[in-house]
Amino acid sequence: MLQELQDRLAEQNKEGLDDFLARYQPYDLAEMLTQLEEEEQIEFIAALPIALGAEILEYVDPELQYRILDRGARETAALLLNEMSSDRVVDLLIAIHPHQAKTLMEFLPLDYREKISTLMKYPPESAGSLATVDYIAVRNYWTVDHTLQHVRKVGHDAEIVSYCYVLDTHGKLVGIVSLKETILAKTGSRLEDIMREDVISVPAQMHQQEVANILSNYDLVAIPVVTDDHRMIGIITVDDLIDVIHEEATEDFQKIGGSQPLEEPYFKNSFWKLFRKRIGWLLILFVAEAYTGNVLRYFEDTLSEVIALTFFIPLLIGTGGNTGTQTVTILVRALALGEVKFNDIFRVVRKEVATGLFLGACMGIVAFIRAELLGVGFDIGSVVAVTAIFIVIWASLIAAVLPLVLHKLKVDPAVVSGPFIATLVDGTGLIIYFTLAKLMLNL
Repeated sequence: MLQELQDRLAEQNKEGLDDFLARYQPYDLAEMLTQLEEEEQIEFIAALPIALGAEILEYVDPELQYRILDRGARETAALLLNEMSSDRVVDLLIAIHPHQAKTLMEFLPLDYREKISTLMKYPPESAGSLATVDYIAVRNYWTVDHTLQHVRKVGHDAEIVSYCYVLDTHGKLVGIVSLKETILAKTGSRLEDIMREDVISVPAQMHQQEVANILSNYDLVAIPVVTDDHRMIGIITVDDLIDVIHEEATEDFQKIGGSQPLEEPYFKNSFWKLFRKRIGWLLILFVAEAYTGNVLRYFEDTLSEVIALTFFIPLLIGTGGNTGTQTVTILVRALALGEVKFNDIFRVVRKEVATGLFLGACMGIVAFIRAELLGVGFDIGSVVAVTAIFIVIWASLIAAVLPLVLHKLKVDPAVVSGPFIATLVDGTGLIIYFTLAKLMLNL
């Protein structure tokens, strides 16, 4: 496909290029764009209709967007930038250098530039930063005929035409009406007679993950974003929030794995950046893990009396770490989806401790059988079995409480990573193990 595209560009055959473009979606063309040489990229975008070129640019990263807009003809760049959806324009202007952003801002009409500047003031990952101003705004006193004429006039620039947002003279959101309701209403009806006033909206400062949860819970295709005084600043569409859900899930997975999240795709990160993202947590975990050595030294006399106890140290601390990792992974995701809140902490503890009790019992039986197979004796096997039960329950309890507490403290619970829980359980698990051994073996 790439070779065919390059041939069509080299031939400068418009009909041949149009035939090629008709066979692919904008996303596919964007993928091809990233593989072209720089001069070919500029030539390719310049040869496209403005609407298609703008849509293709929305699929590529800001660095490439800026390079094409900066290197291309000024008039074409202005048309492309104005055709792109406002949320993508905001992402581009935030990502590039302020001087570069200032140059591109000059391509925008003054009123549109002011709206973009307003969106750029909101914090990253907030509803305001995700919003697009490309929506259809109407007045409550308009008739359905007037509204449909307005939709026909401005609808081609809107992100969605399924809904019209009813604003008062101060720009406050007072209602919403669907295109279906407008079309089916009697001629001459006013929007105030058919609009819904109980509009589900989100404040501009709300975190994007919460917005995604609300949109998912109510099965909406778009959600309006408002200021504290209920002035509407834009809408967030479901396709934007799918990207958010993907990003948030990826970030949580990376944190749970004991690494700082990557801001860019894997192959765009140098080995030096990967090193910097990982070394911090590895050093913290290394220092934290060092206290297990102190525990072993403290119980040195116990170990010297019963050497067989050392055979089961990796088994027991590994079981505790695995249990904690399972629990914390489930709860971090449940918190992200809004399924669990801090107020549910006692319910969560009861459920996880009960689950840990049954899991521990199973692991204890298996541990006892393992000890018998090693021929260490009934007494040692009993210690190992009982310890397995206690460690699994302890790991379940710790992993259940920590994410909820951190979430309450406004700290991302994903930082309670699997390696972190494993490290915490290692040392405490050894204390449980040797304490039980001293008690049960009368050491």
